Amino acid sequence: MATTTNFGWETPDDTDLVKDGAAAMRTLGNSIDTSFVDLKGGTSGQMLTKASNTDLDYTWVTPEIGDITAVTAGTGLTGGGTSGSVSLAIDSTVATLTGTQTLTNKTLTAPVVTQTLNAQTGTTYTLVSGDKNKLVELNNASSITLTLPPSVFSIGESVDVYQRGAGQVTFAQGSGVTIRSTGATSTAPKLRVQYSAATVICIGVSEFLVVGDLA
Repeated sequence: MATTTNFGWETPDDTDLVKDGAAAMRTLGNSIDTSFVDLKGGTSGQMLTKASNTDLDYTWVTPEIGDITAVTAGTGLTGGGTSGSVSLAIDSTVATLTGTQTLTNKTLTAPVVTQTLNAQTGTTYTLVSGDKNKLVELNNASSITLTLPPSVFSIGESVDVYQRGAGQVTFAQGSGVTIRSTGATSTAPKLRVQYSAATVICIGVSEFLVVGDLA
């Protein structure tokens, strides 16, 4: 018998149809039936996929279905959807956001930074962690010692200090602390005169840089 070009099914010759037509037709039918046997079976929702590189080698599989049915844009976001490719974007029209926000390429039209004042009237004071980003006011007619403590501030944190009264302020090193400054005594600088101010910046675990109107 002859065979088909693509799948090699046996087809009856002209003489076969004359001599034994029924048998020839059965041979062709069985060849086709065998080739498409993998198309049998399967259930609702399944899909037919290639099982190998062999021609007509298929298998029925159940596709994996995700459990996300929609993406909703919450506060501060736009976009979302229930089908297709979905994207989210920051809603630039939202004026108020809570929590920590990262602003990239944004212009602050009316930024306001308010410092809290910590007013001290004694002749000695040691900075505490709560003084971070505050303005410490030192006000006394007598000399004042301001001590910078160890292991209280993290690198980059700072405190502003100013001398309100006549008593001159001297910066003192706490236990194990090193002060860096351009003062006459670099490790024990002083505020120059009444109303002089300086910034204390933590530059190490127990190391501070004092910059400002120093003596």
